[in-house]
Amino acid sequence: MRTSQRVRSGKPAASLLLLLCLALAVLAPRRSAALQPTIADRTPVVVASKPFGESFLLAEMFAQLLESEGVTVTRRPGLGATEVAFAAIRSSAIDVYPEYTGTGLLAVLRDSMTEAMREDPRRTFARVATEFEARYGVRWLPPLGFENGYAIAVRRSTAEQYNLRTISDLAREAGALVAGFTSDFIGRPDGYVGLQAFYSLSPRAVRPLAPAVKYEALASEAVDVIDGYSTDGLLARFDLVTLEDDRRFFPPYEAAALVSPRIVREHPEVIAILTRLSGRLTELDMRRWNQRLEVDQVPIPDVARRALREVGLSAVADTTVIDEPRSAARSSFVSYMWARRAETLRLTREHLLLVGVALGAAILLAVPLGVLLTRTPRLAGGVLQLLGIAQTIPSLALLAFLIPVMGIGVAPALVALWLYALLPMVRATYSGVSSADPEAVAASEALGMTARQRLWWVQVPLATPALLAGVRTAAVITVGAATLAAFIGAGGLGEPIVTGLGLADSRLVLSGALPAAALAVLVDLALGLVERAVTPAFLRGGRNAR
Repeated sequence: MRTSQRVRSGKPAASLLLLLCLALAVLAPRRSAALQPTIADRTPVVVASKPFGESFLLAEMFAQLLESEGVTVTRRPGLGATEVAFAAIRSSAIDVYPEYTGTGLLAVLRDSMTEAMREDPRRTFARVATEFEARYGVRWLPPLGFENGYAIAVRRSTAEQYNLRTISDLAREAGALVAGFTSDFIGRPDGYVGLQAFYSLSPRAVRPLAPAVKYEALASEAVDVIDGYSTDGLLARFDLVTLEDDRRFFPPYEAAALVSPRIVREHPEVIAILTRLSGRLTELDMRRWNQRLEVDQVPIPDVARRALREVGLSAVADTTVIDEPRSAARSSFVSYMWARRAETLRLTREHLLLVGVALGAAILLAVPLGVLLTRTPRLAGGVLQLLGIAQTIPSLALLAFLIPVMGIGVAPALVALWLYALLPMVRATYSGVSSADPEAVAASEALGMTARQRLWWVQVPLATPALLAGVRTAAVITVGAATLAAFIGAGGLGEPIVTGLGLADSRLVLSGALPAAALAVLVDLALGLVERAVTPAFLRGGRNAR
């Protein structure tokens, strides 16, 4: 009887215990998931590139690899020169971009090459990896498996005419040749500056060229020598001869992923994912993929997906991708623009937002400042001169200066555009108010108006045409300058221009340049209508209008 009672009394307890275990089994994973959010729930990883084809491709491969593991990615392609990209990653404004060890050693660390580094690329990698982490908290991931060094290239006919095989041969004949170098190469210690000193290289002239036009300039005989990269697909397309670095001036340029301090501190899983690419890419692979990108003009995402599949990361590759060259089925430019209409509309909205906010903020300061200067003429010259100096700062230099303070993206772009818009409006307001019709001003004074009343009821209305002319000038300048915002990842119509320049794709360049030009014309016309609408009637038709 007691045993029976014990069994019966134990059943509810056992049942309760069983239900509790089941509940814990069901709830435990949910609680764990709540306490440990997935990578996808965290702040997006910002993947960036420099403005040339291989960098675009590697960055897209990084992005697709991360996305395949559930990481949310924001792309920032085509950042400006090395200084811009490194300033962005050092401040964690971006999280990863492809870099090269020789560039890190000489252009960033301003270090010097040793013979041991020239003999063994691993020593160069060890040096930059150690110094970058110690100085900046930035980490180099293990190299991707290939080098992409500088290649000094000439036309085959030039090589035969002057018997050029090495850079020493080029130095011997340089006085008869015109060099066309990219601005980045001209100013770098591992570029023209160092090459000139090391080889005593003195061309007849050196012309700065954009990366996208240097190959065309060489082919058209506008220049005789250019700087390229050893994995460029365009070297084969133009049948160029690359000169041997016979004295081994150039350092090793092993490609690797560079990651920000934020990723190092907070997201070791991102480092683990990206490291899967290390050692998988060969120089032959990169030449082939770059040729698809630059010569065949296959879209970057398609080349990246195919490349990831070819190196064995098939989990991220879409097997349905067909990366047929665009040149195989080239449509008319009108059809090309029509196919891009949705993208162009999106970029135009971004561009207008940049211009509108910057211009509006500039008006709020420029007009009151211009009026104030008319009341304090002694300050006017100094203020206008200061704004003029600010106007002369090169756009990319200003953007590079703002990146460490404000990061990349919209904020520094707005500050730069705002600054460039100030001078035309301040000057126009000051001139317009100062030169308002003296007879009208004298008449208002005779009527007993105070100085404040004369200013706001007579001088400012009379200055309206001049003031709005300044706004129109500033607006057109801002529309054009906003295309440079793409160099710091702010979007807008400069984005296809930057990408097209990097890929030598003229249609892509025009798909951004033509809408930007049309937008400048439309903005000018629209502001012209506003100017006419707010200008006093007696001023619209001239002094004799009634």
